[in-house]
Amino acid sequence: MLRNYLKIAWRNLWKTKLLTAVNILGLSVAFAASILLVMTAYHELSYDRFHANRQQLYMLYINTHYAQRMEQRANMPMPLTPAVKQECPEVRAASRMMDIAGLIRYHDKVFESNIQGVDADFLQMFSFPVIKGDARQPLSGLSNIVLSATTAKSIFGKEEAVGKQLEVYVGRQWKSFIVSAICENVPDNSSIEFDALCRFENAEGYASQKDAWNNSTHYVYVQLANHATAAAFERSTRPLVNKYFAERLRNLKRDGAVPGKDGELIGIHLKRVTDLHLNNVGAGGDNRFYPYLLLLIGAFILFIACINFMNLTIAGAFTRSREIGMRKILGAFRFQLIIQMWGEAVLVCGLALLAGLAAVYFLMPGYNALFKSRLSFTLLQQPLLSGIALAIFFLVTLTAGGYPAWIIARLNTIKVLKGGMQAGRSGKVRNTLMVTQFVISSLLICCTLIAWQQLNYLRNKPLGYNKEQVISIPIPGDVNPAQALKRMRSTLAGEANVLGITGTDINLGRGRDGSSASSRVSFDYKGHTISSNWLEVNYDYVKTLGLTLLAGRDFSPQYGTDSMGLVINEKMARQLGGVDAALGALLPVNDSLHPMQVIGIVKDFNFRSLQENIEPLSMYMQPNAAVSYIFVKVPPGNLAASMALVTKRWKEVFPGKETDPSFLDENTDRQYQKEKRFSSIFISAAVLAIVISCMGLFAISVLVMTQRTREIGVRKVLGASVTSIVALLSKDFVKLVLLSVIIASPIAWYIMEQWLQHYAYRIHIHIGIFAGAAAIAVLVAVITVSVQSIRAALMNPVKSIRTE
Repeated sequence: MLRNYLKIAWRNLWKTKLLTAVNILGLSVAFAASILLVMTAYHELSYDRFHANRQQLYMLYINTHYAQRMEQRANMPMPLTPAVKQECPEVRAASRMMDIAGLIRYHDKVFESNIQGVDADFLQMFSFPVIKGDARQPLSGLSNIVLSATTAKSIFGKEEAVGKQLEVYVGRQWKSFIVSAICENVPDNSSIEFDALCRFENAEGYASQKDAWNNSTHYVYVQLANHATAAAFERSTRPLVNKYFAERLRNLKRDGAVPGKDGELIGIHLKRVTDLHLNNVGAGGDNRFYPYLLLLIGAFILFIACINFMNLTIAGAFTRSREIGMRKILGAFRFQLIIQMWGEAVLVCGLALLAGLAAVYFLMPGYNALFKSRLSFTLLQQPLLSGIALAIFFLVTLTAGGYPAWIIARLNTIKVLKGGMQAGRSGKVRNTLMVTQFVISSLLICCTLIAWQQLNYLRNKPLGYNKEQVISIPIPGDVNPAQALKRMRSTLAGEANVLGITGTDINLGRGRDGSSASSRVSFDYKGHTISSNWLEVNYDYVKTLGLTLLAGRDFSPQYGTDSMGLVINEKMARQLGGVDAALGALLPVNDSLHPMQVIGIVKDFNFRSLQENIEPLSMYMQPNAAVSYIFVKVPPGNLAASMALVTKRWKEVFPGKETDPSFLDENTDRQYQKEKRFSSIFISAAVLAIVISCMGLFAISVLVMTQRTREIGVRKVLGASVTSIVALLSKDFVKLVLLSVIIASPIAWYIMEQWLQHYAYRIHIHIGIFAGAAAIAVLVAVITVSVQSIRAALMNPVKSIRTE
């Protein structure tokens, strides 16, 4: 019996090749897209869940409440970790973590590496298993270093690495370390990344800052005891805050700070490690919705394909009405008819799933490149993902095949055999499903247009400085920064293609080296706490970046006292009483005996991402020019030639010292990788949704035209033109599409309005976006339906009336 069902199913599918092809193609595309999106969401949600102690692992962050705002930061002062371990009984282990070096030297070779300074507890807290060497206390000594397996292999090759001595460039000098252990490579789904680990005490400036509570430089992770809770830990830190932040609390109260909901001005809180990837402290928005957005889009695409299948199966029942009636007359039970119809659906879905899996295998490299993912086909071997895939397959076959089978099996036998099968109710079902289908497609089109407009706005908004003509050169860690800046100034001084040179310790945007940083300073001035971003620059910074100088002057070698000078922005000047009051003001940044004088005020510019408002900024200079980047301004003509010239001169001045320069507009563009990824996903999903919807629309139009063949012939005999017939046949579909856009528009507006709330600088959604979405949806639908409408309208009316 089963074999007979399969034969009949295959025969019926082969007989309706067009509908079968549409169903298999639509479902296979939907399966492929859904599988890729589910894999991506699974990977995003799996971050940091490999740690055995993940339920007890947290990162510390501090909330500080001011008079009109709340500041949240994860950077901590150096003495906090020892104090927390000693005074908070809920803490089982704790570790600081900071990027302290980037270069390792072994014999005469230098290797770039991500070297993190941590405390001895680190490898007992986190699951980065030691595979060679001292597994119990690999960081017991200050001169111990732990390498990842890949780093050890790249440095030592086939040599035994444990026990070997190497050098790390720390604090502007090479320092010797002994390899105490080798650990497994950091997994792809880890928010904590490193190539090597050494003791935190090796960080530059540790000796002078180890007791400084007013300087925050690093992250702190804690492992709570098994019985402890995050709330209990946060309560136990209140005495610690009152004890060590007493002066800060007094200043906040003096300045009129308003306590938070918990009644605190300064509060130490915990963020679970498994939440860091999608909702990190100070990451500029909550990204926890991102994996669920992927799952929702995958479900939408699959649902659209299922609607196609249901519509085509129900509509195709009109051509099989007599077959169904005869089976009922010959004794077939309703259950048997449902099983047969559902079996055909299972066969179609099975073929589509196989085609979809093949597509996933071949498309995965391109998908990884487009969406910056690191997926592997072997991820499908995970039991959870395999179970999800089987559940989705069963649900699709049940929904797409089971419901139409149930509708068809309950048709009246006598009416079917008489040819009296009516399309009324099934037509309503079909129209409802088509509207649902195009609501989803229109929703994705609207979201795509809004996301694209926001990304375009972020890319093109003037930032207040020249980003197109300025090259940023990262200074390698083993090159003296003052010497690098001096020699590049001297080398490029006579070049016509160089308009200005300066240096800075913090890049603008995100360079090719992946760098992005910030620094802050606070001090008392005239009875108030002044807080400002702190940026080290060098001579001609204002000139090179094209900043607008409102008052005073730029840093210049003509003034020997500029090392005690400050150039500030408007926001900073407002804190000091305005531009006139700020110019010349003496600020006790470090101490009152050696104040720094404001020598210049520049117009506000966006030195950070446009997700954030412009904040107070103070720029200073040091005699030894401890900068990390060199900025070179070039003419607006041949930018590629200017880049080639600057790169060539660097190699001449520092042969063998590799760097990766980039234009500042490239750097600022890299700040919006999340938005680009978000926009790309919407565009891809919208295109897939429209294509699959149109495939179904085309197939439905074929069936509708077939059922109305005689009507079309009669209308032509009575004098109807081809244009009027095409308009008549298309208008019902266009009405459904317009209704879909009307339903989708307010939903899209609400969703994207919530998304745009994360941006300090954003577009405002206007009605033109929804009109554009309606135009796109209607145009695509008209083109799809018109192909078959024109074909039906051009048929010979005599033949149409005779052969139906």
